[in-house]
Parts: sequence; C-alpha cells; structure tokens
Amino acid sequence: MNSGYLFLATDTTLQKIENVPHSFWLKLAAGVLALIIVVILLRKLMHFNKFLLGGAFFIGFGILWFNWIYYRTEPKFLTPLINRIAPFFPTAGAYDAKQATTPVR
Repeated sequence: MNSGYLFLATDTTLQKIENVPHSFWLKLAAGVLALIIVVILLRKLMHFNKFLLGGAFFIGFGILWFNWIYYRTEPKFLTPLINRIAPFFPTAGAYDAKQATTPVR
C-alpha cells in the first residue's frame, strides 16, 4: 500500500469551516459584539459615582433576585438556596392557587 497520497483524502481546514452551520457564525458574531459592548459600557461606568453605581447595582440585583423567587426561574446551581428562602416570600404558584378558591364570607 502506498500511503504517501493519503493526506490528499483528508479534509482541509477551509472545507471543515465551510461545513459549520451559518447559525453558529451568527451566534459567535453576536457574542463577540456583546462582549465589545460590555467592555465599552464598563469603561463608561468607571467614571460614574461609585456610591450611585453600587446603589443601582443593588436595586437591580434585588429585583432580579425576587423575580427568581417569585417565578422560580433561578439558575440550577442556586435552586438549593432558593428552596430554603422561598417559603418566606410569595410565589406565583401560591398566588394562583389562592385566587382559584372561592372567598370565605
């Protein structure tokens, strides 16, 4: 067997890249664009008052946190923590169940 010409049967890098779906390239471009926007925004935010920036971050994260508890849409790794905290706060399922019952006079 002459295996000297075996390398001609393999795909080149360009052929492998052409086989990648277009949706992957769109997602990759969107990710790179998002990264560039985040870097630009962080550079702009560095000139703000740190106290106001911290307050805005605290309020924004608090809204996100309570949204996770209310709708139970937290990330998987936070589920054990939210399971312990959730009984102390209202949830969407409890509210819907309460509204489904007839009111007591």
